[in-house]
Amino acid sequence: MDDPDVRPLFPRPLRRGELVALDSLAGLGYAFVLSLQAGVPATWTAHALIAAMTLPVAVRRRWPLPVFGVVLAASLAAAVPGVVREPLAAAAYALYPVALTTPRRRWEPTTAIGVLSLGALLFAAVGGVSADPASRRAVTSLVLGALALGGAWTIGRAVRERRAYAARGAELGAERAAERAVAEERLRIARELHDVVSHTLSLIGVKAGVAAHVADQRPEEAREALRVIEDTSRRALAEMRQALGVLRDDSPGRSPVPGLAALPELAERAAAAGVEVDLDVRVTGALPETLELAVHRIAREALTNVVRHAAPARCRVLVERDAAEVRIEVTDDGPGRRTLPPGPPGHGLIGMRERALLFGGEFTAGPRPEGGFRVLARLPVPDPGNSAGDGEDR
Repeated sequence: MDDPDVRPLFPRPLRRGELVALDSLAGLGYAFVLSLQAGVPATWTAHALIAAMTLPVAVRRRWPLPVFGVVLAASLAAAVPGVVREPLAAAAYALYPVALTTPRRRWEPTTAIGVLSLGALLFAAVGGVSADPASRRAVTSLVLGALALGGAWTIGRAVRERRAYAARGAELGAERAAERAVAEERLRIARELHDVVSHTLSLIGVKAGVAAHVADQRPEEAREALRVIEDTSRRALAEMRQALGVLRDDSPGRSPVPGLAALPELAERAAAAGVEVDLDVRVTGALPETLELAVHRIAREALTNVVRHAAPARCRVLVERDAAEVRIEVTDDGPGRRTLPPGPPGHGLIGMRERALLFGGEFTAGPRPEGGFRVLARLPVPDPGNSAGDGEDR
């Protein structure tokens, strides 16, 4: 773990002006050192070469290639008369931003640079056996200059590759995050549409079957079924508009998110489809809006399954809260082994399980030993001081 007491030398990235100031100080400092090495009094030619070698590095980040060309030319010119001992140090300093900013080309002589560096080392070894001090100094200067240039180029290229790799990693991470966001949004849309459409269409399907069955013998009952279908269809359209508004999150004045107060309406709709509902809500105190929505959706989907697979039947819906969780239990006395209609299986149980797991809760569903079917969900109640419980986006 990082030590919180250790602060970085630069707590923020340096601005361009600050970088230019640092390069200017480096150039002036090196010029001062070279002036001392040149001796006193130094010729005007020496001062001009030293200035050309050092002062341009102040703008090496803005014009890297031209600055390197000027500094390298001045360094080579200063090396001929022996004005300075290590003339290529400033050129290496100016070469670094060139390696850092220049795009890598296919024909870049990376191998040649390595071969030349190796040749410089071999040449130094040969020159080192010479007894001539001047020859040894020349060879040493050449080797150090070659190594400085090669090192600056290698380090610049390595930093460039590292930054490019980090940028590619960040871009790939952003793409994966976008893909996850799209998948989560698609799942959320599918869940919302399923919750809105499945319940109302199930009621419409049941009532349409009743109307078709009794149309000839009991026309009054058929007309009542058609009236329920009309009313349910209008409610479905209104809820669809509301769901789309929630998904867009930009519709002004949309209806409040359904919660515990809407449970009696669910019971009335189920009763219209032939399911007698005993609703028992034992919740004191306010719940987070997202938790109320999850409770409403789970109860609604459970009732929809009863209407689709067990009607006519009796059903009990219990919603109770204690200090730690909200418990939703829906039981019915219909057939324990449901006879599903033809077609692909639904996603009701999957959706309820997803909602429960989204809040860190538990979900079970299955036949009861005494007959009928049971759905049980336990959703933990978040700490009022912790917003992490609001786990569902609306």
